[in-house]
Amino acid sequence: MSQVRVRFAPSPTGFFHIGSARTALFNWLYARHTGGKFILRIEDTDKERNSDAFLKVIFDSMRWLGMDWDEGPEVGGEFGPYFQSQRTELYKTKLQELAAKGRAYEKDGAWWLRLEGARSPAYDDHLKKDYEKVDTAPMVLHDMVRGQVARVEDRDFVIFRSNGEPVFHFVNVVDDIEMQITHVIRGEDHLSNTSKHLELFKAFGAKPPIYGHIPLILKTDGPGKMSKRDKGALIEEYQQRRYLPSAVRNYLCLLGWTPADGKEVLPIEEIIRQFEISAVHQSNARFDERKMSHINAQTLRGLPAAEFATLARPILLETKVIDSSVSDARLTEVLGIVQEKVTSLEHLPEFMGFFFTADFKKDEGAMSNLTKKGGDPVARIRELLPTLEAAAWTESALEAAFAAVGAARERKPTDYFAPVRFAASGQGGGAHLLGVLRVLGRDTTLARLKAFIA
Repeated sequence: MSQVRVRFAPSPTGFFHIGSARTALFNWLYARHTGGKFILRIEDTDKERNSDAFLKVIFDSMRWLGMDWDEGPEVGGEFGPYFQSQRTELYKTKLQELAAKGRAYEKDGAWWLRLEGARSPAYDDHLKKDYEKVDTAPMVLHDMVRGQVARVEDRDFVIFRSNGEPVFHFVNVVDDIEMQITHVIRGEDHLSNTSKHLELFKAFGAKPPIYGHIPLILKTDGPGKMSKRDKGALIEEYQQRRYLPSAVRNYLCLLGWTPADGKEVLPIEEIIRQFEISAVHQSNARFDERKMSHINAQTLRGLPAAEFATLARPILLETKVIDSSVSDARLTEVLGIVQEKVTSLEHLPEFMGFFFTADFKKDEGAMSNLTKKGGDPVARIRELLPTLEAAAWTESALEAAFAAVGAARERKPTDYFAPVRFAASGQGGGAHLLGVLRVLGRDTTLARLKAFIA
């Protein structure tokens, strides 16, 4: 088989939708899995809606997700230009090619593709005013995802509008022919276009690519395809919320495809190795931001400590949780305690700010829970304080101090954990408390406990 050549052809008319990102990703994965080429082609013939800002969003979002393209804008290639707006003369030439064959004709200022086939007995003068209708046998398409699909196109259709602009179907097919595209992987909503495209390939005498129509992405709640207006629909949202691009990409892979080994959190190299387009589901995929958040948290917790620190430092500097005087060693020490519990870089400042300032935010809900559970949290800390003051500041010594006070008062050691955590951090949960106290330090911890009592 000749080398696989797939393409992603977005229009720069809006922000980068999660459905577009998934389509690009499946094409990219198929190219990388097969050792083929991934081509980026920009369908910018809609002059009124095109925007350089939206074009930049496409480039930035794809690169953020780690999808590099082998041919296309800013990369080049032997089949360019890769902007449809720069291929106008080619489209005119290809139209004349069809006209010369008798496969295109002009009517009412527009150009139509003439289908081949016998006239239908149902053809009448009323129909004749609008289009030519012919008997054509169903085209059987072997779809890589959906299997055998029969499609029929029984009416001539417009390929150039009366204003001289080519329609989507025409430029799509011409570019696929000229760029030697071997496989077209696109959304199921394009399946209805396939018969028109196959008729155009036949008219040009060109072998069509192999098609694969991937399932739609449904909105989180209720029926219907996810639109750009739905919450969580734009890649830009996840960039702003500091999701890990590898986690977003990982989740997008699972929207319509399941790894053979059943695992959900995988390195991209393993996803590429396992990815088979024939294994893509036929049923539509339901978007679930909670699942994406879970994958993001799992990925974050699995990062090497140095990489986690590299990501965390600029966020903590920007939010003024730390300043440039905080050493790498100190930051790494604190991050080592919180990494196992943190769920998002977005919430990292509020999750760990108490390590670096005494002016930390207190969770009023956590304070309310302390009093609801019975007992006076101030009294508990007052009971514990002398033993903590005498303890060596290691996790094992701190554990023994809690145990000793608990035994003396006929309580569980953990009965003292919640009030101490709140007094030291203002939080009701988080990283393992004994580790937090060790890293916070003896002097800071004792000072905060005494301030809480006061």
